[in-house]
Amino acid sequence: MYEKTYPSKRFQHTLDFLKKHITPEETILDLGVENPFSKIMKEQGYSVENTKGEDLDIDYSSLTTSDAEVVTAFEIFEHLLAPFNPLREIKADKLVASIPLKLWFSPAYQSKTDPWDRHYHEFEDWQFDWLLEKAGWEIKDRAKWTNPVKKLGLRPLLRSFTPRYYIVYAVKKQL
Repeated sequence: MYEKTYPSKRFQHTLDFLKKHITPEETILDLGVENPFSKIMKEQGYSVENTKGEDLDIDYSSLTTSDAEVVTAFEIFEHLLAPFNPLREIKADKLVASIPLKLWFSPAYQSKTDPWDRHYHEFEDWQFDWLLEKAGWEIKDRAKWTNPVKKLGLRPLLRSFTPRYYIVYAVKKQL
């Protein structure tokens, strides 16, 4: 997935936000198979367990059986058909999740070769907030950042000042 580009700016923003809210003493269940960012979290002293590649639209077992105190989901929910369901099933009390924001000047991402690497949803920030709140989460902090590319053209210009990524820290609402 990162053969040609390494998202160092996105990873740095994500790591800074994670460090702001989660201590290395807290255990993490990271949604998605092991990836470069889960390795970065481990290098930073976090205890991280990843899901095994199961379809989280259908199989919630890793969410309900994990004893992790925190769930992280970095660019995961846009790939799910029904992210509300796994969000409701998370047993942990804390969530740090990021998504790519919907860009009005660019179509939803779809890999032509990898059926898992497609965006069913590209959220606006308010839509993601609503999803989390409806699924039983209270957002405590949020941040956005741009993703400029070194190309010429209208879209690259728009990417230089239009936020592309959105991250939230949320806690489970007490019933």
